[in-house]
Amino acid sequence: MPDRGSGGPSGPRIRVGRPSRRARTLLMTAGVLAVLAMLFVMFAGFWTDWLWYRSVAYSSVFTKTLWTKVGLFAVFGLLMAGAVGFNIWLAHRLRPPLSAMSLEQQSLDRYRMGLAPYKKWVLLGITALVGLISGASAAGQWRTWLMWINGVPFGTKDPQFHKDIAFYSFDLPFYRFLLSFGFAAAVLSLLAAALVHYLYGGLRVTTPGARATAQATGHLSVLLGVFVALKAVAYWLDRYGLAVKSGDFKATDNWTGLKYVDANAYLPAKTILFIIAIICALLFFATIWRRTWQLPVIGFGLMVLSAILIGGLYPAIVQKFQVQPNEQAKEAPYIKKNIQATRDAYDIDDSDVRDYSGTSKADNQKLRDAADTTASMRLLDPNVVSPTFQQKQQVRGYYQFPATLDVDRYKKDGKEQDTVVGLREINTNGIPEKNWINEHFKYTHGYGMVAAKGTAVDKDGSPDFTEKDLPPKGDKGKYEGRVYYGEKTTQYSIVGGPQKELDYADDEGEKTYTYKGKSGVNLANPINRAAYAVNFNEPQILYSGAIGEGSRILYNRTPKERVEAVAPWLTIDGDPYPAVVDGRIKWIVDAYTTSNGYPYSSRTTLGDTTADSLTDGQRAVVAQQNRVNYIRNSVKATVDAYTGDVDMYQWDKKDPVLKTWMKAFPDTVKPKSAISSDLMDHLRYPQDLFKVQRDLLQTYHVTSPSQFYSGSERWQVPDDPTHKGNAVPPYYLSMKMPGQKQQRFQLTTTFNPNKRETLGAFMAIDADARSDQYGKIRMLRLPPNTTVSGPSQVQSKFNSDPEIAESINLLKRGDSEIEYGNLLTVPLEGGLLYVEPVYVRGAGTNYPRMRKVLVTYGEQIAFENSLDKALDKVFGTEGRSSGSGERTGPGEDGEKEKNPPNASVKGSLKDAQTAYEAGQKALEKGDWQEYGKQQKALEEALKDASEAEKGGSGKNG
Repeated sequence: MPDRGSGGPSGPRIRVGRPSRRARTLLMTAGVLAVLAMLFVMFAGFWTDWLWYRSVAYSSVFTKTLWTKVGLFAVFGLLMAGAVGFNIWLAHRLRPPLSAMSLEQQSLDRYRMGLAPYKKWVLLGITALVGLISGASAAGQWRTWLMWINGVPFGTKDPQFHKDIAFYSFDLPFYRFLLSFGFAAAVLSLLAAALVHYLYGGLRVTTPGARATAQATGHLSVLLGVFVALKAVAYWLDRYGLAVKSGDFKATDNWTGLKYVDANAYLPAKTILFIIAIICALLFFATIWRRTWQLPVIGFGLMVLSAILIGGLYPAIVQKFQVQPNEQAKEAPYIKKNIQATRDAYDIDDSDVRDYSGTSKADNQKLRDAADTTASMRLLDPNVVSPTFQQKQQVRGYYQFPATLDVDRYKKDGKEQDTVVGLREINTNGIPEKNWINEHFKYTHGYGMVAAKGTAVDKDGSPDFTEKDLPPKGDKGKYEGRVYYGEKTTQYSIVGGPQKELDYADDEGEKTYTYKGKSGVNLANPINRAAYAVNFNEPQILYSGAIGEGSRILYNRTPKERVEAVAPWLTIDGDPYPAVVDGRIKWIVDAYTTSNGYPYSSRTTLGDTTADSLTDGQRAVVAQQNRVNYIRNSVKATVDAYTGDVDMYQWDKKDPVLKTWMKAFPDTVKPKSAISSDLMDHLRYPQDLFKVQRDLLQTYHVTSPSQFYSGSERWQVPDDPTHKGNAVPPYYLSMKMPGQKQQRFQLTTTFNPNKRETLGAFMAIDADARSDQYGKIRMLRLPPNTTVSGPSQVQSKFNSDPEIAESINLLKRGDSEIEYGNLLTVPLEGGLLYVEPVYVRGAGTNYPRMRKVLVTYGEQIAFENSLDKALDKVFGTEGRSSGSGERTGPGEDGEKEKNPPNASVKGSLKDAQTAYEAGQKALEKGDWQEYGKQQKALEEALKDASEAEKGGSGKNG
């Protein structure tokens, strides 16, 4: 009968047993495959990195870095595992016999019983875990290790402890790493040993009687003694750390080094605390024999009390009652040390500062003549004309130029000429039909350099191109124009295989090409293909028929990425620039060696000091968060735009940081003598280093401690008048400073007095790599009470002048837009000449053309069609052709520009109004052809009005 107690009829009984043999096999197979897949993913990352470094001939960097990390991981991982494991084993060995079973011991007995069968595995697991974590942490210190083991002396000693700077830059960071590792090992060992002693009865919390056995007391006392001994070492190193300690100070926000209270209170306090810690450590070690905590506890309490009184209270008393009543006098010797160290560390100690009146007594004719010879005014602003390059020279939608072009120098008929340049790089967003083949196989490279004169424009106000079109033609001669590596080339391409590439298109149609370089990694090997399919998460790489014999994959294609990868110890400038060198396009990359351990030198954050109005989305800043207090432009690197080859040259032969890295990575940096003559012509002083130096010179241009303390002579970098809230960028300009006999390619900037808009100083640095005074900083310091206008005031003067405002309004009619170019400042015969090109983005066009030039000198101001006319008006002289013999503004073709006959402002404006109204009617009807015609008529009418108006006012010049 059925069991009625079951509550109902019995159903089928389901047997739950072990999975079938087939299921177990499948599960095991799936597990093995999953593990193999994970291992292959890890292998793919390692293997592709190795292949890439081998492809650029810098495999030694990969192997040296790898083995250094592996060595640090193994050594420090084993040391930590050994220290913790040994103390766990020792605590277990010193466990007492379990005789009297208290309630505490009875509750712990369950854990001991459960742990007993797995003791060895638990020990192995804990030691392995702490070893892996410690090893991984130590591997991240590979730079610290290599700098310590390869460090070379600076040859300069700090003023406090008289140790070579190398001790602070190379040795002290490694000693601090060892100390932190020692602390971690001591603390982990102490915690592990205490836990084992408690688990096995060596320590008791609630049991009556002794709280610890003699063995546990001795063991833990030794570990505490080690910890206190390490604290003593920390106190000793802290003495030297005072020389590189940052802090606030009235004179500067980034003070580094000792002050009066550091030298006279903290330094002796650290020495006393070091001695007390040594004594305290010995008392802990003595418990091995005395078996009592009494003396060590007293000693430890004394050390803590001393740290509070000697290390905290005493310095506060010294600061309050000795320093504050006479701070300037007390701090003066330390301010002097800080000034000297900072100027040395940033290479600004040789700055030539001279007084400059800001006003001139020269007659107008002399000033006019000097204006032609003092500087080659760059009217083509590389920060404005990129859309014009795009419109005139893009050729196809799948090409692009950078938003900010570059300034370089090229020779024409033996004469050096400032030139604005840009590369026609590939733009995958402009590909007509986007798919995997097109994006990665067909549209693989840009083509050609486009260059224009920096000091002139054509009669239409557009760039006067000296290199243009496809295939390229112009002054550069024959060169390899294909751009496989560039600032905009951020995705991989597969070249050289069966799939043809688009080379360029002309009137005859598209030309195809197959890459012939040796760059990239060969994909003929199936293992390589599988590794890259995993690495780029693209399965098609594994089986695509477009990949075959000769196929090579190109990636890490920006110049910055490539140099950073082959020299991870360098800090890379934010603005690589292209040049045609020895028949090839090469990217020139400035690279820096830095340190954060230069005693007494104030720190700066590179990302903050290199930011200006051009780094808001247009140009990168260097090393955003890097805090440094020493920097050198020690390496000049090049990246071939076709082959991707990276070459690095030793530029600063004296830099000890570079020498250290060259010892660590031999044969990676070539000697300076290997730089070719053609390449030397294009090397220049880097903008980012200049911006770091000018940031420091706002404060450190003074050498008097009293002036430094008062801050009365402090300067500030002015805001860019056309980009409010952003610092004005430095400008490359061929010019001569007072005292120089001829023009030099220079990098220039201005300063305002602190919290004022007048001009405080003008700074220029010799940027020509061939100059025997390359890197020489010259500063013109204006009188403190000067009324010479700064950049913002000059721009305000331009904007508020009634005649100029009227002319600007005329140019703006018909939805045209005005763009102001770079406001150039040039010292001229005791005064300051300001020159600013004005661009018009006309209605119906999407690119700016230079239409006017603003010039001011003293109280005189001019707004003319050309630089020559503006200079003539400002200086009250008759018109003449420019000193360079080139066209310097729109409408000039070697002759004086003539106004249209019988032109009048009123009539031209009437024509403009008529064209505007007709254009609006055509727009309403959707007649785009008529609209375009009327827009052109509108632009011509506005141009006539402007010329007629200035033709009349020009007579008053």
